[in-house]
Amino acid sequence: MATSTVEQPAAVKPNLKEFLQPLQVGIETLYDLSCRLSTSYTNLAMESTEHFIPTPITRLPTGHETGRYLGVYVGLSYLRVAFIDLLGDKQVEGHARVRRTLEKAWPIEDHLRKDHSLDLFTWIGDCIAEVVADRLANPNEESLDQITTGISLCLPIKQNTLDEAILMPTGKGFSLSSDLNLRQALLNGYERHTYSSHGDVEPMPAKRRRLFSLPKLKIAVMINDTTATLASLAYSIPSLPNTRVVMGLIVGAGCNATAPMKISDLHESKTQNIREKYPDAKETLISTEWTLSTAAAPFDELRIRNKWDHELDQHCKRPGFQPLEYMVGGGYTGELVRIICYDYFHRVLGIEDSILPVKLIEPYSISTEFLSLIVAASITDESLADKLSQKLQLPPESNWRWTPEYARDIRTIASAVHDRAASLVAAAVVGLLDCIKEVKLCKDPSEILMKSESQDSKQTGSGSPGWNSGPEELAVAFSGGVIQHYPHYKENVQRYIDRLIIRAGPQAGGKSVFLREASDGGIIGTGVLAGTASGEIGEIKVTDGSPWPLLSPMRKDMAVKI
Repeated sequence: MATSTVEQPAAVKPNLKEFLQPLQVGIETLYDLSCRLSTSYTNLAMESTEHFIPTPITRLPTGHETGRYLGVYVGLSYLRVAFIDLLGDKQVEGHARVRRTLEKAWPIEDHLRKDHSLDLFTWIGDCIAEVVADRLANPNEESLDQITTGISLCLPIKQNTLDEAILMPTGKGFSLSSDLNLRQALLNGYERHTYSSHGDVEPMPAKRRRLFSLPKLKIAVMINDTTATLASLAYSIPSLPNTRVVMGLIVGAGCNATAPMKISDLHESKTQNIREKYPDAKETLISTEWTLSTAAAPFDELRIRNKWDHELDQHCKRPGFQPLEYMVGGGYTGELVRIICYDYFHRVLGIEDSILPVKLIEPYSISTEFLSLIVAASITDESLADKLSQKLQLPPESNWRWTPEYARDIRTIASAVHDRAASLVAAAVVGLLDCIKEVKLCKDPSEILMKSESQDSKQTGSGSPGWNSGPEELAVAFSGGVIQHYPHYKENVQRYIDRLIIRAGPQAGGKSVFLREASDGGIIGTGVLAGTASGEIGEIKVTDGSPWPLLSPMRKDMAVKI
């Protein structure tokens, strides 16, 4: 049987750095990108019905909310359910402000994502019932008629009220109708566990019988997971002086951001319900959905997308749908690394398909998680070559081998892809902050000098009541598997944000922008907002149905005791 052989290497190995040049984005280009994205976001907020979707949230948590709430987080690949105890200013057993109890997590299997929605939400209802039953199994727990619940989703949603949500078109891999009433679907999935044990009931498997006759759910909030992330950090931020939360950011399998925006800057059709219910509100939280194609023009105008990006786009399930997500989302960066590696090993180095590892050839065979845990890990090239030999195995007839040099090549490619991703996320963050007027980007170099001279004549500081002297920190609450766990990713995003803010020149009040981790914000924020919506602040419970105040945390002394 004939065997494949490796082509003779070139006398001089091609320069990998030059090969990866299309992934390099200079700081001036990034700054230009931020400016263009700011303009694009401003236009989309005023004109688009797909982006900058407002939520009925016109105030942030105070940090004084208390109580126990059920939190449910429907992520892209897993479901998490827990009881969220809001402790306010108290600290219990080392827990500052928030404590999670009876938490459980389940992977969302492919058949549930792709089958009929009834199966998915019945399964979600079963999982919720397990956690509720665990709580009631405690003999010290009081009897409950209903449980106040907050739900966050990784899916784009529209809503007229805080306790309901309608699914928007999504590329997240769920086979769900885009007009699905998510609130009713979730209640229907759980409802069979609330039936009385008397009368005609639907037969249940033995393992589910202990979940019979559970209390009903009172859904207080349904929110996007970026909104939950922002709320989670806003609840804990009073412990950080001169810090204000201005954005929620998720970079995981996908990418999205939430930020407060003036109602006057949004199209009237998107804010009609908010203006009717909260006539005094000036701002509302919006979910940007900034990865959709209608926000992607600046990336092509500046030629940031390259041939590898276009190849990935053309062969994904929804070509052209989310160009930014295809460059930064963890669901795609592994595939982008594979495409570039194959191009380099096969076309540039001349290694035949038949002797390369199959996973370098088959689409979506390399995951971002694999890159994070193996390729980007702090190990030697020799150790990485050994691991790659085990994980990216060769065809039986191949005599090609993973050498330390080839291992270094794939590590370099993965690093370049994720460094660019971090820079693009930073540019989008700074562009959004300019759009909502939290920072000021100078479109003309002469503006920088003028702004610097203006700042020299002003006193640094916010001037807000109770403000401590000193510059203001704008906090970007972040969560998500990529930004939290991919080696050096968060640090790289922060580094690019810093460079862009420096490039913009001095900011009013000496503002700076910092990433602040809101670990598990997707589920904690649901409990926080359920508490805020319920009006439970310390020992004070608001019962007059008054709307939440504007998007700045309310001090405890502002609450009126009923």
